[in-house]
Amino acid sequence: MLPGHCKVVAVKEVNFQLTTENILKNIEGKNAYTRCDYYVLRNKNDVAIVAIAKEDGIDLFRPITECNIISLPADTLYLEDETIDVINMPAMAEISKKYPGKALVVEGKFGHVSFIERDTYIELEVFDVVPPYPSKLSGLVKTALATGMIDFPITVNYKDVDINRLAEQAETGAILFPCRASGLKSGKKDYYLDQIPEVKEECTLIGCDLSERIYHSLYDKNIFRVEICPHKIVPCDGKKRIIKCCKIRNGYILDGNTAVVPWGATVKEIIDAINGLFSEESGHNSSR
Repeated sequence: MLPGHCKVVAVKEVNFQLTTENILKNIEGKNAYTRCDYYVLRNKNDVAIVAIAKEDGIDLFRPITECNIISLPADTLYLEDETIDVINMPAMAEISKKYPGKALVVEGKFGHVSFIERDTYIELEVFDVVPPYPSKLSGLVKTALATGMIDFPITVNYKDVDINRLAEQAETGAILFPCRASGLKSGKKDYYLDQIPEVKEECTLIGCDLSERIYHSLYDKNIFRVEICPHKIVPCDGKKRIIKCCKIRNGYILDGNTAVVPWGATVKEIIDAINGLFSEESGHNSSR
């Protein structure tokens, strides 16, 4: 549970012990502001979180008809950190991950207060190939998370696959890389397809389907190839992931638990892809 916005959370200082009985006795029947859906109750260092329901109506203050306790002091922490944007769900998820088993109330930027219930974050893996370093996709995802436009409490793991290590699978004495990207070296005789080299010895292409098609167009012959396309080498283990593929022109597609974005993806496409991947209506705004 994570409120959609801090404006629905009110902090209420109280002078009674924060037990279930005391909370219900002191909250139900009292009036609450129309936009308030949650109370963070504080008695000195003790903190509790409750959800409230109010009578229907148009008045600014209406009687509380129901009070559901989300967490009591033994399971609740209050954190003051002015660097945290409490309406940024990934930011709240990331900080809550440091306090397993605890509901976390955060007083963050601008003095805004919100909370995240215990262990409610969900994980995303960013799967990319390098070099160049750092991974471009990882950088885009970090920027997307900072925008506050991701709708889910996501924490991210970053997984890089080194193309140079993939090149070690080649049994030929020469290697053909797709381009002269910084750091692409095999320790053998290296060629780069974007330079249209004259390759006389037996060679292995470290590339994707498109690289092989370009090779065929240039040289009109076959070549050994080691696959580097993230869409082809990504594990099939059920994890939620985001990857890039040069076959995607724009937008994103969903392939099971994997969101696939263009090789030259924008931050907007990353945001849409992550939200689409975790949405029950996934795929409704995807495009090629």
